[in-house]
Amino acid sequence: MAHDPAEIADIRLSTLAQLMPLGRWQLELAHDRGHHLLLWVTRGQGTGLLDGGRIGFGAHNALFVPARHLMALDPGRGCLGQALLIPATSAISLPTRPLLLRIRAAAEQTELTGLLDALSREQTGTRPLRDTAIESWAQLTAVWLRRHAGQDELRHPGDRARDLTRRYGARLTEAFDSGATVAEHAAALSVSPEHLTRLCKTATGLGAAEVLHQRLDHAARAHLCGGNAAVGDIARHLGFASAAVFSRFVSRRSGLSPRALRGGIATK
Repeated sequence: MAHDPAEIADIRLSTLAQLMPLGRWQLELAHDRGHHLLLWVTRGQGTGLLDGGRIGFGAHNALFVPARHLMALDPGRGCLGQALLIPATSAISLPTRPLLLRIRAAAEQTELTGLLDALSREQTGTRPLRDTAIESWAQLTAVWLRRHAGQDELRHPGDRARDLTRRYGARLTEAFDSGATVAEHAAALSVSPEHLTRLCKTATGLGAAEVLHQRLDHAARAHLCGGNAAVGDIARHLGFASAAVFSRFVSRRSGLSPRALRGGIATK
């Protein structure tokens, strides 16, 4: 139970809204996924946390997040888009780091839209060799992505704050559920907790503790809403000292008890 449940087994195209069927928290809270995600925004704008820093995105922007990279996306209420989900075990050749591409040329926008539309037709159809066709269209989409990787806007050479928060995010994807405090995570990164918090705030707008708590909050909600494990078991696997401590954390973050969350009451 180190990571959230409901990871995907097959290539799948969905809408932006379908990425958060249980509530906006599924995208807005810091988390990582067991699959690669390509988000093609077609309308609206939003903000987020990606590659160790604060980002803004809008129409005709493509965001790529490799599996197990910390992310948080806050799409505006009118934001629309398509999301291509590819299992981490797929043989499709994809970039190894997050990308933010602002696609300005109409021909390039049309090309990506056409690839995703073709994949969508195969996904909803029943023609022979459907799965092979879906994988082929996903591979062509990956080629498009790699061809445009040079336009990425996330790289910030020499940005010490972003470099540290990127490493902090990588550590959280592996050890957010270890029970370690911010001070212990900072020690593992060879910095003081004050230094980590200061640079994290500079790069992301969030303190180091808030990023950790968001990751735990996301995992807690995912396990409560997506499975039937006992609260005590979830608490133990997420590194909490006891079920009571876990319950207080959930109540403080959501305003509801674990039982209320599990009942589907919280969809924020």
